[in-house]
Amino acid sequence: MTTIWWVRHGPTHAKAMVGWTDVPADLSDQAAVARLREYLPAGVPVLSSDLSRTRATADAIAGARPRLPVERDLREIHFGNWEGKRVDEVTGAEATRLRRFWDAPGEDPAPGGESWNTLLDRVDRAEARLTEAHDHLIIVAHLGVIVSRLQRALGISPYDAFGHAIAPLSVTCIRWDGDAATVNPINHTP
Repeated sequence: MTTIWWVRHGPTHAKAMVGWTDVPADLSDQAAVARLREYLPAGVPVLSSDLSRTRATADAIAGARPRLPVERDLREIHFGNWEGKRVDEVTGAEATRLRRFWDAPGEDPAPGGESWNTLLDRVDRAEARLTEAHDHLIIVAHLGVIVSRLQRALGISPYDAFGHAIAPLSVTCIRWDGDAATVNPINHTP
């Protein structure tokens, strides 16, 4: 059995699409960080993507747990030319493309960025590498990464997976026993 506690990084307060943009996490709510640290299982290695918002969150919750090297392939989806833009700033034909990107996630990439399916493949490969070496992990990641894991574990469409709220500093636990997954909790904030 493999168990991964997926933790979304601390809030960024960004009002724009910030997939690969390296914005910091606000970890000023020390009580929330402490509750999360205490909730997670002791002795389980912690790792994150290479972006500062996940690294800082992982460092804050690690405590005495082993801290593994960062994993670049656990980055958020790359929004390409939409990075740093609010949805209402994307206009014209690009607005239509952006609606398709969210309403029917799949092969259609962000201009200069990546598609949902590219993100899925990238995160699948990273998870496979990591679980070859570890049966239990705490991974601090991003909204899109965690939603992609829900899509895979629950066998649902990307659109339905995006229907799950994943709050900053929340935990989603996915256990794999062979080919079957158990997901509990989803979006738990200790």
